[in-house]
Amino acid sequence: MTLRTFTLLYGIVFTAVAILGFIPGVTTPHENPNLAVDAGLGAIFGLFVVNVVHNLIHLAFGVWALGLVMGKASAGAMRGYAKTVAVIYLLLALMGVFPFLNTTFGLVPIYGHDIWLHAVLGGVAAYFGFVYNENRQTATARG
Repeated sequence: MTLRTFTLLYGIVFTAVAILGFIPGVTTPHENPNLAVDAGLGAIFGLFVVNVVHNLIHLAFGVWALGLVMGKASAGAMRGYAKTVAVIYLLLALMGVFPFLNTTFGLVPIYGHDIWLHAVLGGVAAYFGFVYNENRQTATARG
């Protein structure tokens, strides 16, 4: 997988998840008295708790990635995207473990299944942001 493919895939997935989060039939009712923002509160497929702020954040990451790909951004810009996603999503996974942080100060639910999902998304992004070398991968594929 190339850096461009990674960015496109994350753009599609984040955008699709944001859209799904706004569809009432896809989300199941969910309650959390610790959330200050309960607009659009529900669980996508009954697993991943979202609210309107969470959906907007997913949309922002999705549109950002799709903008990079469609605008034919440089590898450096896509690597910067991957690094940003890695740092933020690994931090969110860590915050989700702690009860006093798992609603990001009442704004966004990041507990339950979101913890492992954020860790996986952050881990993959960390690989593409900090480890992956497109030149080395291309040379190996030719070799």
